[in-house]
Amino acid sequence: MRLAYHAPVRRRCLLLSLGLLACNPGGRAEPRPSPTPDAAKASPMPSDPTPGDPTKPTPSGRSSNLKSDEEARIFPAIGHREGNTWEIRVHGWVYEPESDTGLRATAVDALRLALELPDEAPESDIFRARARAFLVDNESMKSLLVRIGGEEHELASTSWNGHTDTDVIVAAAAVRPDATGIVPIEVITRPNDPRRFGGVAFLLENSGVSVISDIDDTVKISEVRDKQKLLRNTFMHEFQPVAGMADAYRRWAAAGAAFHYVSASPWQLFDPIDGFFKAANFPPGSLHLKQFRWKDSSFFSLFQDPVAYKKPILAALLTRFPGRRFVLVGDSGEQDPEVYGIIYREFPDQVAAIYIRDVTAEPREAARYTAAFAEVPGDRWTLFTDPATLPAALPAGPAGAP
Repeated sequence: MRLAYHAPVRRRCLLLSLGLLACNPGGRAEPRPSPTPDAAKASPMPSDPTPGDPTKPTPSGRSSNLKSDEEARIFPAIGHREGNTWEIRVHGWVYEPESDTGLRATAVDALRLALELPDEAPESDIFRARARAFLVDNESMKSLLVRIGGEEHELASTSWNGHTDTDVIVAAAAVRPDATGIVPIEVITRPNDPRRFGGVAFLLENSGVSVISDIDDTVKISEVRDKQKLLRNTFMHEFQPVAGMADAYRRWAAAGAAFHYVSASPWQLFDPIDGFFKAANFPPGSLHLKQFRWKDSSFFSLFQDPVAYKKPILAALLTRFPGRRFVLVGDSGEQDPEVYGIIYREFPDQVAAIYIRDVTAEPREAARYTAAFAEVPGDRWTLFTDPATLPAALPAGPAGAP
């Protein structure tokens, strides 16, 4: 009884330590540059290099106010055309990796306890790698200067969680997207700082086809309905793809479809998710994850109330691209049918098709589907188990076309 009494107290104390780790303590002196050329390898999440020389003087002479022990991340962005310009929403994150070995060990144990993982979890290379981004100091009031094509743009200062979302307007003549519509976004660091941080933006024309895909149990085996399996699949096992989904998506991408991936997983898991997509050969696309901090909730609570989380993301995409047609792909394990039904009723002319991967063995005639897809024509939604049965071609033409 004594141990049972103290366990919740210890858990709360360790969760508090996680919350303290994830804030910017402020008031720290500017660290001296590292004398070793391998200093950047201390990053919890190595950023993809981008073209260009970050040490090259900029036309404005300005740079980001990153300290030598702070790092930046630019997440995949989307741009839409406005006349002779592109409007791109740039999402960045500034953080400082945790370098105190003792504090890191305590925080790793706190993370394991918070996730209710087994005692051997900290010995797992996968767990330690995925824990890194949860143990950083988020840096507020940081200004990132980015280069997109031939233009420089200053992002809004980072918030308490180290994140910033900024809409920037770029002249169409200033960018040269590749054949897939991708342009690099480069963070401009201080003079003599050779580190490179950056990301990409997907520039989408106002017409065409976009696929909005759920991730968990749609393209990646997560087993969201089982708490323990979900946590182990997320933090202790290599991510496993749903067989056949990458093949189906590549067929659609070859036909010109753009992709937007949505998950309730937190942004701290961006790197392993991004690595999973590349390893499984899924088409690249924008990624929409969730803000999360330990003081607010448990990890499992991320997957609660998907309607409240996913609906605004989907509605924003369809509102931003009124001339595009959308194909919605999800699974029956959560509430994807309910979310997609709501979106269809709000945007009937833009939703061309809905595909639901069956993981619950419910028949198409189930009361759940009748309610979820009320007012959705029967030929607009499909229940499937084998991705090979998904159509090779997607709907074409303007929004609202049959």
